[in-house]
Amino acid sequence: MAHKNRIGNLFSITSFGESHGPAVGGVIDGMPAGVRIDLEQVKQELARRRPGQGGVSSGRKETDEVEILSGIMDGLTLGTPIGFIIRNHDHRPEDYDHLKDVYRPSHADYTYQAKYGIRDHQGGGRASARETAARVVAGALAKQVLEKMGVTIAAQSTINVAEVPQGDTYGGVVTCVIKGVEPGIGEPVFGKLSSQLAEAMMSIPAAKGFEIGLGFDFVNHFGSEVLDKFVLKDGNISTATNHSGGIQGGISNGNDICFKVAFKPVATLMQPVEGIDNDGNPVTIEPRGRHDQCVVPRAVPVVEAMAAIVVLDNVLINRASRL
Repeated sequence: MAHKNRIGNLFSITSFGESHGPAVGGVIDGMPAGVRIDLEQVKQELARRRPGQGGVSSGRKETDEVEILSGIMDGLTLGTPIGFIIRNHDHRPEDYDHLKDVYRPSHADYTYQAKYGIRDHQGGGRASARETAARVVAGALAKQVLEKMGVTIAAQSTINVAEVPQGDTYGGVVTCVIKGVEPGIGEPVFGKLSSQLAEAMMSIPAAKGFEIGLGFDFVNHFGSEVLDKFVLKDGNISTATNHSGGIQGGISNGNDICFKVAFKPVATLMQPVEGIDNDGNPVTIEPRGRHDQCVVPRAVPVVEAMAAIVVLDNVLINRASRL
């Protein structure tokens, strides 16, 4: 699909908005009708992602209050598209005027210019992680449907950096575990549940690596060491181990679905860096604006949201796979 501002098939989210525009938001389609929605839970999920919470987070102050425009009435979903916006209050586009004709290293400045012939230089525009607020809303709604089915999703971050030089940034890993997904969820070949999760996670800003189950550690073992042998547990077929991370042949096997996402250090440093301008001349870019020192803590709810979107979409699809 051209432009790819949408993810999902039966359950989908189309997001819109830029970092320093009036608002970000989205349209959720495919939400089943009659689901009781707890908007306070949605608010709590947004609060986990919200900037301006101190520590390694950006100093930007946003309330991240979601405004539901359609699709929910008296707390119940209508089965129609759910439109929503999250207004940008603490946006300062003037902080980025010095970047209008400059390409910053490891940012999307040059690639957006190469693709569209124009770009929004204000805080990264569409490439900004501000866009992920819309994903969290969709994920929070998907989570509430999944919880009614006995499916839970929980992620946590791991950061291995002990000391960070002044003005520098660092990355880390988010580990996610999805419990309660029944066997048989996912599509064969190109629609594998694992590949859909990989695509969803790698679409998150700053994500640079994905592995499921043992992942890259598989190469350090013999086949005999990593077979997930079938056993009978409480009258149900299961496996004695879960090296596969809950997915075999691209389809869930009933075990916990376990995966990791690696996030790079933030590309915006609070120290001078070397870049070039539109004409290829070298420039020194001085630090300005408000930026995360590490995105990993705020990425945790985004990872959970994207997992929820993918899993709910596939659960709904699976209902049509057999009589």
